Amino acid sequence: MPSTSTQTFRNISDTAIWAALYRARETEREDALFRDPLAARLAGERGVAIASAMRSHDRYAWAWVLRTVLFDQYLSELLAQGADCVVNLAAGLDARPYRMALPANLHWVEVDLPGILDYKEELLGDERPVCRLERVRLDLADVGARRALFARLKGESHRAVILTEGLLIYLTPAEAAALAQDLAAPAPFRHWILDIASPGLLRLLQKEVGKDLNAAGAPLKFAPAEGPRFFEPHGWRVAAVRSPLKEAARYKRVPLWMRLVARFPEPTGPMRSRIWSGICRLDRNQG
Repeated sequence: MPSTSTQTFRNISDTAIWAALYRARETEREDALFRDPLAARLAGERGVAIASAMRSHDRYAWAWVLRTVLFDQYLSELLAQGADCVVNLAAGLDARPYRMALPANLHWVEVDLPGILDYKEELLGDERPVCRLERVRLDLADVGARRALFARLKGESHRAVILTEGLLIYLTPAEAAALAQDLAAPAPFRHWILDIASPGLLRLLQKEVGKDLNAAGAPLKFAPAEGPRFFEPHGWRVAAVRSPLKEAARYKRVPLWMRLVARFPEPTGPMRSRIWSGICRLDRNQG
């Protein structure tokens, strides 16, 4: 994906390269919470350049790492319960089909824009996934195309898990609601793992990285005051919510003052002013 642009981010897909750089750094640690041996290759020089330009964001490295850890945990639990398909929307440079212990017969579907998936395939070369991996080049903003994909996958699984890691914050509330409804339509789509930010966190992120993301046409938008309950009218119920901050405190990946903050109870009401994020598992309403 060559470019002569001097922008920190050229487009939304560059955020996947940025995320891969943090996975690569975690992998290099002796006390790594996960190992992603392909992350450094996927991040490449572009990832190093982005991280260098965004060096002030390194103090939030724990958030990137714990997001990955918690997605891994939820996914492992659901696979142990019998999930037979994973649909990874806006998959970016995720390497879970290569790095996780997955059933060989698991159907893993990566969905993303052609450019980032072409880049990924080129770099991975002859690497072999541990499960049955399918890549679908599709713009999720194309509602007709995504519905056609979901309808096709409906007939190819019995209990599917949806992943949207780092996707929803770039959607408007209307777009997030429409996606939730489309995902709730196929009966085999039983579980959804997602990350969600509070309005307070969204304002902080907009202040710190918003200018660079806006310049790339990828503004941060979605942070509902009601948290994951936003999705309840759209076919989903909240099954579990885990805090990256609390997990980071448990692993001592944040300063002492943040570990003390992490002891406070989770927010239960509207979160307009709270600086909070959660990794959530939603289950499809049965009806």
